[in-house]
Amino acid sequence: MTSVLYDGACPLCAREIAMYRRQPGAGAIRWLDVSQIPEAEIPLGLSRQDVLARFHVIRRDGSAAVGAAGFVELWKAFPRLRLVGRLASLPPVLFILELGYSLFLRVRPTIQRHARARLGCSNERS
Repeated sequence: MTSVLYDGACPLCAREIAMYRRQPGAGAIRWLDVSQIPEAEIPLGLSRQDVLARFHVIRRDGSAAVGAAGFVELWKAFPRLRLVGRLASLPPVLFILELGYSLFLRVRPTIQRHARARLGCSNERS
């Protein structure tokens, strides 16, 4: 079973995961909010800090896809997004997506603070 490890304490992440969970095929995915589960239950012996820092998907074969590659694996799991996932897995496209994701991670804390303020959340962890 494919597993998605996500930060449910992040308002951006929680909204995005909620959108994915409404997709056909989402029931075949194990959704793990790493902000809520004991660290010992995080697959592959990954640390909470590592998983909260970058998006992780554990493939059916037990290997991990991290960052943009994780999103690509997730997209390939959904019938409606499978073609997008296949195209995004091409080396030049995946490279560009990873660059964009890396840039996003640099501004994510600022975006999270604004989102939390807008939504009235008090959690300040980024």
